[in-house]
Amino acid sequence: MRILIVEDDLEAADAMERGLSEVGNACIRAADGEAGLTAARDSEFDVMIVDRMMPKMNGVELIETLRREGDQTPVLFLSALGEVGDRVAGLQAGGDDYLVKPYAFAELIARVEALARRRETGSVQTLLRVGALEMDLIGRTVHRDGKEIDLQPREFQLLEFMMRHAGQSVTRTMLLEKVWEYHFDPQTNVIDVHISRLRSKIDKGFERAMLQTVRGAGYRLDA
Repeated sequence: MRILIVEDDLEAADAMERGLSEVGNACIRAADGEAGLTAARDSEFDVMIVDRMMPKMNGVELIETLRREGDQTPVLFLSALGEVGDRVAGLQAGGDDYLVKPYAFAELIARVEALARRRETGSVQTLLRVGALEMDLIGRTVHRDGKEIDLQPREFQLLEFMMRHAGQSVTRTMLLEKVWEYHFDPQTNVIDVHISRLRSKIDKGFERAMLQTVRGAGYRLDA
């Protein structure tokens, strides 16, 4: 599994990374909430382990931000804050589990593995939301602020991929491979054409543009 550890205590993070790596996991670390947000946006993880109290952005704020952007990666809150109200706040923010420090490492591993299994066997997501933009994967409909947006099949695929990676910079290579299933660059402007059409449909007539061009990187859909 790929696991993101967001923990400002260096010694605690070292111990977690060492133990999780020993049982075959690949761990990425972030030392504060803002670094954790960047890491979560830049890469995909199977599970995130997040401390509650951190500098720059606390764990609750971090997960609330990611959930608003559509990131549904399972989250285990790990914190010395163990009162009922603390645990409830973590779960209401979008956490999937909550473990109080100090903890038994065997329990940490068991909870992480349970979250990963739950994700693999969970119900299929049928509704995507990014801000006021909503996509029904069964009905194949898209709405923004309640207004229906008519998309062609390829435009629908493109928007679905962008919504699943909301808040992240998506490269042309990613779009070619995941939307067009090209594993080479066809040297055409097919992406530019479809992005332009999609932008005109989801942004035209609305106060704020959601589909952004990231110079030198690709594109990003912002809530």
